[in-house]
Amino acid sequence: MIGQARKLGFVTPPKLLAARAGVAERAVESRHLRRVWGLPGTRLGSAGWPVDWASRAHVRFGYWWQAHLLDCLLDAQLRAPSAARLRVVRRLVRGIRVRNVVGWTNDFYDDVAWLGLALQRAADAGVAKPKAVDAIARRLRSGWTDHAGGGIWWKRHDDFKNVPANGPAAIFFARLARRGGERTDLGRARSIADWVEDNLLDDETGLYWDGLHVHPDGSVREVERNLYTYCQGVMLGACVELGGDRYADRAARIITAVDKVLATDGVVRGQGGGDGGLFGGILVRYLALAALRLDRPEAERAAELVFSSAEAAWSNRLMVVSGPLFGPEWTERAMRPVNGGAERDLSVQLGGWMALEAAALLERNGFPPPRW
Repeated sequence: MIGQARKLGFVTPPKLLAARAGVAERAVESRHLRRVWGLPGTRLGSAGWPVDWASRAHVRFGYWWQAHLLDCLLDAQLRAPSAARLRVVRRLVRGIRVRNVVGWTNDFYDDVAWLGLALQRAADAGVAKPKAVDAIARRLRSGWTDHAGGGIWWKRHDDFKNVPANGPAAIFFARLARRGGERTDLGRARSIADWVEDNLLDDETGLYWDGLHVHPDGSVREVERNLYTYCQGVMLGACVELGGDRYADRAARIITAVDKVLATDGVVRGQGGGDGGLFGGILVRYLALAALRLDRPEAERAAELVFSSAEAAWSNRLMVVSGPLFGPEWTERAMRPVNGGAERDLSVQLGGWMALEAAALLERNGFPPPRW
């Protein structure tokens, strides 16, 4: 049922998807990974390519982009374990800490949650930073208030509560509860997911709005009704992590709604460059998780969306000297990154790489790639 891929005549031979993910990894590493201010034992992803002086000096940090770069490297380590890559993981973790200067956290709760998720996975790979995870957990716990009935703020001292902060925080706390966190962390994850469901669900589409603004007295001032792909991804991930019929039903609804509203012929839609370059990849990451762990018929559709999106991203890549270059819209041909085009952004390249790793994950777990 993957119309876009069928139209384009894609045929993916078995076991090819892991190789494609490896090619994407090498391309991003060769174009973007640099030392932090020349310091040995550090790495960080430059925000743009071709790399100019500002990118080389990491003037633009992109804290949450680095968290997803770390996640992608950990995906690759699961795909093809390597001591050399594990050294890169260590250097990237150190680079994030060095470049952040003031510690592991910043003022944005969504940024902090993304890094927390990546560091949890890094510990599983052998790069444990328990003090960092603990600092992130404390920061996220402090972000919940009763304004608008609950939820975590997007940013400290702000008036906005949104899905991109609450969704990954719910995943983080659900996983932390299984790793020996505080006794209340699982309940905290459920409360976060339920608050989003109660306050930001669009009944018409079955998807989640971006967030809401709050008056000082705690009442809701305005709801931001944008439907972003990554909002659906993190809530899907939270529901899968929490398990049980109630959350499984929500996860199944999200998959169906994504297919109907946020995909074009089975390919997840792009949302431009900059931060938007990560949105589709995040959704595909959690679609793959749902395909593996959700005990509902919709799990098969989640896998189809993953395979179709990864196939489109690969088929519409542009080959340059350092390897494949992905575009912000996977159904359209990628362009050379000139005049500030979206293809220049690390975020866009990570989004494509994420999609390929998600497809490779399903392939090695027994999901046969469709033959169109």
